[in-house]
Amino acid sequence: MSGRLLSARLAPLARRAQLFAPPRRFTHGLSSNAGGLLRSESGLRTSRLRTWPPGAYSLHNVPAVRTISFVRILPKLFQKFATLGAVGGATIVGGLVYLQNQAIKGVDWASNILNNGKDLATGTAGTLFEGANGIYQQTRDGWNKTKADLELPEWLQNLLKADETSGGGEQEGPSGPEGSPKQSGSGAAAAGGASAAAFGYEQSGDDDRSDEKIARDEQMMMLTKKMIEIRGLLQTVGQSDQLTLPSIVVIGSQSSGKSSVLEAIVGHEFLPKGSNMVTRRPIELTLVNTPEAKAEYGEFPALGLGKITDFSQIQKTLTDLNLAVPAEQCVTDDPIQLRIYSPNVPDLSLIDLPGYIQVAGRDQPIELKEKIAELCNKYIQPPNVILAISAADVDLANSTALRASRKVDPRGERTIGVITKMDLVDAARGADLLTDRKYALRLGYVGVVCRVPQTTGGLFTRGNGNIQKAITRNENAYFSSHPLEFGPETDVDVGTNNLRKKLMYVLENTMASSLKTTSEAIQRELAEATYEFKVQYNDRPLSAESYLAESLDAFKHSFKDFSEHFGRPQVREMLKHELDQQVLTLLAQRYWNRPFDDLQPPLPETDPLIELPKADPDNPLWHLKLDASSSSLTKLGIGRLATTVVASSLQAHVDHLIANSTFAAHPFARQAITEASTSILRELSYDISDELEICIKPYKYRIEVEDHEWTKGRESVTAVLKEELLMCENAVKQVENEVGGRKKLKDVMGFIDRVRNGQVVIEGSGIGGAGGFSAALLEKGREGVFLRDRVDVLKMRLMAIKSKQCANKKNKYYCPEVFLDAVADKLTTTADLFLDAELLSKFYYVFPRELEARLGRNLSQAEIERFAREDPKIRRHLDVVRRKDLLEHVLKEMESLRQLEAREKRGITRPSERGFRERDGQRGRGWGLF
Repeated sequence: MSGRLLSARLAPLARRAQLFAPPRRFTHGLSSNAGGLLRSESGLRTSRLRTWPPGAYSLHNVPAVRTISFVRILPKLFQKFATLGAVGGATIVGGLVYLQNQAIKGVDWASNILNNGKDLATGTAGTLFEGANGIYQQTRDGWNKTKADLELPEWLQNLLKADETSGGGEQEGPSGPEGSPKQSGSGAAAAGGASAAAFGYEQSGDDDRSDEKIARDEQMMMLTKKMIEIRGLLQTVGQSDQLTLPSIVVIGSQSSGKSSVLEAIVGHEFLPKGSNMVTRRPIELTLVNTPEAKAEYGEFPALGLGKITDFSQIQKTLTDLNLAVPAEQCVTDDPIQLRIYSPNVPDLSLIDLPGYIQVAGRDQPIELKEKIAELCNKYIQPPNVILAISAADVDLANSTALRASRKVDPRGERTIGVITKMDLVDAARGADLLTDRKYALRLGYVGVVCRVPQTTGGLFTRGNGNIQKAITRNENAYFSSHPLEFGPETDVDVGTNNLRKKLMYVLENTMASSLKTTSEAIQRELAEATYEFKVQYNDRPLSAESYLAESLDAFKHSFKDFSEHFGRPQVREMLKHELDQQVLTLLAQRYWNRPFDDLQPPLPETDPLIELPKADPDNPLWHLKLDASSSSLTKLGIGRLATTVVASSLQAHVDHLIANSTFAAHPFARQAITEASTSILRELSYDISDELEICIKPYKYRIEVEDHEWTKGRESVTAVLKEELLMCENAVKQVENEVGGRKKLKDVMGFIDRVRNGQVVIEGSGIGGAGGFSAALLEKGREGVFLRDRVDVLKMRLMAIKSKQCANKKNKYYCPEVFLDAVADKLTTTADLFLDAELLSKFYYVFPRELEARLGRNLSQAEIERFAREDPKIRRHLDVVRRKDLLEHVLKEMESLRQLEAREKRGITRPSERGFRERDGQRGRGWGLF
């Protein structure tokens, strides 16, 4: 019936009502249960409403998208505007329709702002709520008054009664499979708010959701949550296909709307999207219902990124993880684990797989189609539930998902069919798809319209907020506009909310049917782990923390033993040896023979060393040589040299301790200990070397040697020269072996002596060979001549030191070796005293505490675990202990689940579940998880 005709029929009635109606005042107030732009989720208590049948008024095709809206009262406003004429009424109604559409967008926009915690939106939303309630209450009171005063025709009264008993566009039907409602128009009461949010109910206060049903839904959520927790634990245990609980595996072609269904269930756009194939790895999606939480966030357990509240960031991370798969490989079975925590999601365990393709692209491997099919076939094996996604505009006979599911599930016992894009086909065609008998599924089909309504071009934008309400509103608008095909009297399941609840019921029952066999497998695995733990490890408990503590304590004990045996005497010995080498270097530079590079005759020496015992005591040459040598020794940089020598020795001993400790098999610990000792020694060396230089500064200008120091130096340098003589003799023997014998070396050395004495004249330097000897042989000959002369010098100086001339310190210029050794001894005494007090004592105090900080208190649990598992033996021990503990923990969780089931059996009879069992052939069986 058109608007013009309806106005004409109602105009006489309105005029007669005005003639006989007594004058009344209209009161306008805000009702606590009134609706509006931002209605309360828990304060609405409305009766079920039905939409007007087609043809009842001119706007019968306008979707009724809210329980209380302007569209609901549009037919009633026609009565008010009947006297204004058809043209004026149509104009006003059109304006109200536009305001209604913009108000709907305003609700989405304001809700997103509220979700982001913006206080300004709260005040604005409150104002809109009060204004909308006032308008609605005023209109409602006026309409009730007019209706009471008018005598309406019988057909119009029946029509209005049908409208008042409808639910405003959200219809509720009988229970579908597994007790799910046909359409979730009824909401949970206040006590069942948590389960209502998870199931997608609008909390309208409908009495149809009795306490019994609310309790059942809460119980079902607890059981499902507990079983998903057990499934996560079993995934951690691993190593056996029997130690798994089923998940819901989502399959479908790339254009079937698979991602849209998952995003509609979650309520956010988070899956990777792109023009090319983006999903290349399975995504193990675990939804965790958090009723008390106010924020929604996701976590990647394997990546350790923490809580991610921005779902666009989750989408970017998933895209990066998928695109990390090489192009030549394209798909892999390495899953991505993602957990989403939200009060708006049910407890579900889903696995999203790459979509089926028909033809591989040019930049894709030829075998890509087969690889995707193999990957999907691996995951859809029993006992997993298959969620087969098909588009409504594609014949079910051509559905790739259904064909794949029929191969592994020919009877359709664990397959749920989801028909997407229901609004793209005729309503009758969509209803036929949902009741298809040719490809019948025991769990049935669910029709959805998961496309997110576009908000561009309006007054508001959706942003990054939750899209569940927008999708639900859009679905209700479509399905309620076709009551003959999708109404409560039909035997079809439609709507994303209905799909959520069905998934929960199916997953719960599928997991329950697998718990008994899984429990038996856990007991077998636990028996094997207990036997291995007893036989191989003698029931010795071990954890990463205890192993680290034991290793650290053992290393500290070994370091303590080292510190007790490495003190000032050892430091003095090292420093004296180093300074003795410096003394030998100075003697070689100023007194002894030097290496020569050619065969030219050497320049004559004015004062050879052999003349020193008979030299004039006042000869300035020998005074200059000794003073220059002692000055070079004292100004050598003893502070830095001594500190470096001791620090290097300490570091070498620490490395030796590491090599002989349990830390030898742990690169992480070796690096931490080495960095600790290096940093401490570096920090101490800077200051100590400067302070030590200040302590030895007086020796740089004048050195007095006592008699006992001279005597000690004479004995010490004798031992040093003897050691040097022995090293030179050993070097001569080594050259003889390299040349080919003593005789051959003697011939070469004889030729070189004749050349240097001028008895033989050669052209050039003789580097290229001369006298029938090769260049290499001549080089070895020069080395032999140098060592021979050095041996002669050392023997001569040893005889001089033993003479009476070197017994007196007054003859220091005749015995430079003794004087320089005495000076080195005085420097050593000063340095070892200072280093023992400053370097050793501080290092021994700080190093153990630094170890405790680096390998104890400041390590995270992940770092401790990584450290312990670096050793293969310890890793195996930890795996056995951890596996045993996890299996025991899983059995305890199953026992708690058994107790939950027992309480469930003692609870109230569940009519909705009874209906599901009857449809499923389980009459009278009840619950039986174990």
